[in-house]
Order: sequence, then C-alpha cells, then structure tokens
Amino acid sequence: MIKDNQQHFNRLHVLIDALAVMVSYAFAWWLKFSSGILEHEAGVLSLGLYMRALVLIVPMYILLYYAFNLYTPKRVQGRRLELSNIVMANTVGILLLFAGLFLLQSYVAEYKNFSREMLFYFYVGNIVVEETMRLAIRQFLQDIRKNGYNLKHILLVGYSRATEQYIDRIMQNPQWGYNVRGILDDNIARGTAYKGVKVIGSIGNLAYILPENKLDEIAITLGLEEYYKLERIVAECEKSGVHTKFIPDYNNIIPTRPYTEDLLGLPVINIRYVPLSNTFHALVKRCTDIIGSMICIILFSPIMLATALAVKWTSQGPLIFCQERVGLHNKPFQMYKFRTMYVQTEEEERKGWTTKDDPRITKVGRFLRKTSLDEFPQLFNVLKGDMSLVGPRPERPQYVEKFREEIPRYMIKHQVRPGMTGWAQVNGYRGDTSIRKRIEYDLYYIENWTLGLDFKILFLTVFKGFINKNAY
Repeated sequence: MIKDNQQHFNRLHVLIDALAVMVSYAFAWWLKFSSGILEHEAGVLSLGLYMRALVLIVPMYILLYYAFNLYTPKRVQGRRLELSNIVMANTVGILLLFAGLFLLQSYVAEYKNFSREMLFYFYVGNIVVEETMRLAIRQFLQDIRKNGYNLKHILLVGYSRATEQYIDRIMQNPQWGYNVRGILDDNIARGTAYKGVKVIGSIGNLAYILPENKLDEIAITLGLEEYYKLERIVAECEKSGVHTKFIPDYNNIIPTRPYTEDLLGLPVINIRYVPLSNTFHALVKRCTDIIGSMICIILFSPIMLATALAVKWTSQGPLIFCQERVGLHNKPFQMYKFRTMYVQTEEEERKGWTTKDDPRITKVGRFLRKTSLDEFPQLFNVLKGDMSLVGPRPERPQYVEKFREEIPRYMIKHQVRPGMTGWAQVNGYRGDTSIRKRIEYDLYYIENWTLGLDFKILFLTVFKGFINKNAY
C-alpha cells in the first residue's frame, strides 16, 4: 500500500516539478522582456520561440531531478541535502542550456539573440520556486503524519542496541510517519517494553504474522551474537513480499553512516562515507575554494596590509609565521599566519599550547588572535591547494601523533583538506576547548558535506567565528 502511494506521489511530484519549471521560465521571460523593470536589447525573439524551448527544457530538468535523487522519499532525505541537490541539478541544467545555445547558434542564426540573462533569471527563480514548493510538500506530509495518516507500519525483529536507537529516533521524529507494531525476540520475555514498544513474541512468530499482510516493512535489528539467524529471517520475510531492511548492531565498530558498493555482484560495506571522495564533489569544492579565496584576498587586502604594518612596527621579526601542519592524506605543509609572538627558537616554539597571558605573545598579536586576523594569510594556502575555506582545522605533527593514539577516529579528519574555518569552530570549539568534541563535529562535517553546508559555515563564521574568546 505504501509503495503504491509512493509511486502515485512521485508521479504527482513530477507534474508539480514540470509546472514549477514552466512557471519559473515564464516569470523569467516576463521579468526580462515585459515587466518594464529591466531594459532589454533590440531584436528580441518572439514569445513563441522562447516557449517552444520548454519542450526540451522541462523533460531535461525532470531527468536531472531523478539523477540528483530529488524523488527520494522525504522520510529519508534531509532539507539541507535536498536543497543542495536542487542547486546542483539546476546548475548542471543551466550549463547544459548555455552549451546547447552555443552549439545551436552555429546552425540557427536566431538563437544568437536568445537571452542568456533571461536564462540566468530562470536559474535563480527555479531554485527558489522548487525549494519553496518542496518545503511546503514536506510540511504538509509532516502534519498529516503527526495526525496519524500516511504511516508506515513496521515490525522489529531482534532486540539489541540498534533496536533501542531506532525506536529513539522514531519517537523523536513523529513527522517521519513510522509506527512500530512491536518487537520479536527469542531472548527477551514477552510483554517487555521499551518506550511503549512491546516484545510481542519470538522470532518464530514471523510465520504467523507475515501472512496477515498488515505490515509495510520489517526491520531486522538482531544483536551481533544472533547474526547466524539472518539468512533464515530474510528468506522468510522476502517470501511474504514485505519490504525488509537491516539495521546492524555495530555502532561500536562503525559509529557513523557506512555506504555500500557493488563489486561485480559482491556487496561491500564501506566503514566511512566521505562525499568529498567523489570526484565531482571534490572538483566543485576546489573551484569554490579558488574563486572564494581570490575574492577574499582582494576584499581583505586593505585589512591585511594594515595588519602587516602593525606587526612590523610593534615587534622585530618576519611578518609571516610559517608553521608545519598536517593536511590532506597526512601530508605536511607550511601554514601561513601573521606573526603574533616574539621570535623564538624552534625548541621554544615546539614547547606546547599557548596559555592565557602567555608572555611569548605580543600586544598586537593578542588582538590579532582574538579577532582571527592572524589567520588571513591562509587564504594563500587555500589558493595553493594546501587548505580549503571550510574543513577541519589542521594540527602540528607532534599533536597529530599524540591524538592519533588517544582519540578514536582522530585521523579520519585527514581524508579531506583542512580548512580556515569549520563546523567545530562555528559551534564554539576553538582554541582551548575539548579536542574530542572538535573531532565529533569534524566527523559530522566530513560525512555530511554539501556545498550548502560550506556556505552555512562561512555565513556563521562571519557572525560567530572571528571573535574567539578561547584564543590566547
């Protein structure tokens, strides 16, 4: 039943998306040529020619939305990921339109006058319309699910930590529309309940429950010690035709989300999901870093010049302090900062963290550290490719060696480029704060990266990231 409903909903969603594309396109044409708000050049093409282009544009965008997983059920796709996919699909779409026009104008003269500016308005407008429409649909679905409609009825097989964690998340998010009918387990007494969800029998009861066909899903949540039962349970569930999923009890081994690959028919579970290991994602982020760092260098050049003069006039020594840090794939690089301390020997420099009222810090240096102005030369590290605008902050080699032994999963941060700012920093974990909490936030960023999350962190950095009360 739920599957049929989802198929009907997807068809309706496609029609709504097609309408959204047409409305955005028509609005862009009106804004450019008919509103009187904008000037337009002579020799404007006819409205009919512009509208005929929709015959190709609408199906192309629907295909792109499929390619970017925009018809994935909203129960499992977050708002931020959906927005990121909308932006990426529309970006690819507008690039294809520009490329198509470039090729067509060689053969059809009138396409030389096809307004690229109008297409840009369409690009921006369609993102806004799509996101607004999808937020409205999401809110509508959440409201009806909270009221007991459009629910998925689920039975859990096996009682483990995964069972409790699954129930916790369902209870915390009623908008997902999941209703857990009960738990089957061979080792827990019937009637035992966890947050209102009861053990209703042994696993052997599956043979009697499944033929009733009143379930939408079976979730297998066996403990590690009972995995030998898995093949028999899966066979029983699939024989009934009920959708079956497996929620493994291995959070102590794989604490965050894994992903699978198909190795010529052999399923491979990867312990860690790193979106930036995808070539396209990495290219998009690198292009953003290059463009962003160049813009920032130009915008902040007066501030950097003033900072350089202040450093030079108040203490002897070089303007820029270069320090070895560990970056992508554990490779060392020289990170640039404005010098904030008196010149030290290498041994003095390596002695440890700076502390409050540290005598090694200059008066100007203390202000630069508090306001993060000493970090601006790292824009050149970003331009070179040593760093990114956003990512986990890099550490010195001696601390990397120390933390890799003391903090689980610490070295995972080196699977991406280090950043000038990061998710940990905008959440308050800078300077003299918990390294373990920083790593938790860094891992979240690494495994949940989207371009939208990067922009969010950059935005928050402006308001929360520059002034650092923990900097000494």
